[in-house]
Amino acid sequence: MTLKVGDVAPDFTLFSTEKKPVSLSDFKGKNVVLLFFPLAFTGVCTTELCAMRDDIATYSGLNAEVLAVSVDSLFTLERFKEDQKLPFPLLSDFNKNVSDAYGSLYADFVLGMKGVSKRSAFVINGEGILTYAEVLEDAGQVPDFDKVKAAL
Repeated sequence: MTLKVGDVAPDFTLFSTEKKPVSLSDFKGKNVVLLFFPLAFTGVCTTELCAMRDDIATYSGLNAEVLAVSVDSLFTLERFKEDQKLPFPLLSDFNKNVSDAYGSLYADFVLGMKGVSKRSAFVINGEGILTYAEVLEDAGQVPDFDKVKAAL
């Protein structure tokens, strides 16, 4: 399934590194930048999420909450968040349901791994409608953050 601009964003509930449930519907009335990333502690993922961290004031100024999702365990994500001082929730999609619902799941990834989140960026407005959708096939690329900001 491919999501596109104008679609209703699939609601979800995932656990954060604080072991609390976080749902998309918790953010009604706010913009959400929803990022999927393959694996914590890898080079491009670290670069991408640290770029968001370093520009978080811009996103806050655009009334946007940033949520980052991977199939890593909560324990791995907790350590990653701590190490990189990331100021936004990291959510574990360990069961891969949300990555799949957003069309952001590799059937086959590197080193024989299966079911890893594709690097993707979605902007969801306060009514739950997608205003930006970018799913990258190449995990070495990062989303176009200028387009993400423009969509906000």
